[in-house]
Amino acid sequence: MHCRVEQSSEQGDANAPAPKPLNVTYRDYDARALVSQAALASEIALAITYNGLSQAVMMVSPGNIEDFIRGFSVTNDIVEDLSEIYDIRLSHFDQACQADVQISSRAFWALKNHRRQMAGTSGCGLCGVEALEQALPQLDILEPVPLPPAEHFSGLRERIEQAQIMARSSGALHAALYFDTHGSALLCREDIGRHNALDKLIGAMQRAQIDARCGFVVVTSRCSLELIHKAVRAKFGTLVSLSAPTALTVQWAIKHRLNLIHVPHRSAPRIYSPT
Repeated sequence: MHCRVEQSSEQGDANAPAPKPLNVTYRDYDARALVSQAALASEIALAITYNGLSQAVMMVSPGNIEDFIRGFSVTNDIVEDLSEIYDIRLSHFDQACQADVQISSRAFWALKNHRRQMAGTSGCGLCGVEALEQALPQLDILEPVPLPPAEHFSGLRERIEQAQIMARSSGALHAALYFDTHGSALLCREDIGRHNALDKLIGAMQRAQIDARCGFVVVTSRCSLELIHKAVRAKFGTLVSLSAPTALTVQWAIKHRLNLIHVPHRSAPRIYSPT
């Protein structure tokens, strides 16, 4: 790897949006076809350490990295809120990024304690009970909020398409968007990973001190149980999905008093939670 550039969270461009898509040469499956170019979405490997302790390596889109780290830290229960993140320092390489995150002593102690508990089961793989506790965690029950007005979902897919600037150029990107109480799209975050897109949005919302109980959040991807976990931990009022949820996802949304709405492609919006 080359071109190392370090940036701290104090620098203005450390949380820059994704770069323009890369033009890649291709030709159709025909020996006589002309060579053409297509704009494709970028991705990099992101390694995250907390107080010097390696935690995760994942593939992400290269924009809004700090928003992703903030959202990832909250929704994975590493910190309770952004006040426990003291600094984020990014080191950029050609195809990768190293994020060194400084967190509070309380959060770091809890993180190390959790890792010790996991290490104790490594001889035969993760214990079944431990794995289930991670997949089906105990989450706080939310304070219920009113459903958004029905008119806010009129032409929703078209408005999402307009907000997805990167996807219009390259495709292959999920998006998570925040719509305010007037039904206007205020924030949009895109990524090759659906979890990453939502984490980026959560990080951006918390950085902007947006009350997640107001307005609603839309995910363009399948609404899996993990996204419900993130939504509850971020204290959303309403989560909207463009794909149908699973029965378990609906059960968890109802249990935790999270409004869950599905907006089908050619049908009226469907409210799954509250019942």
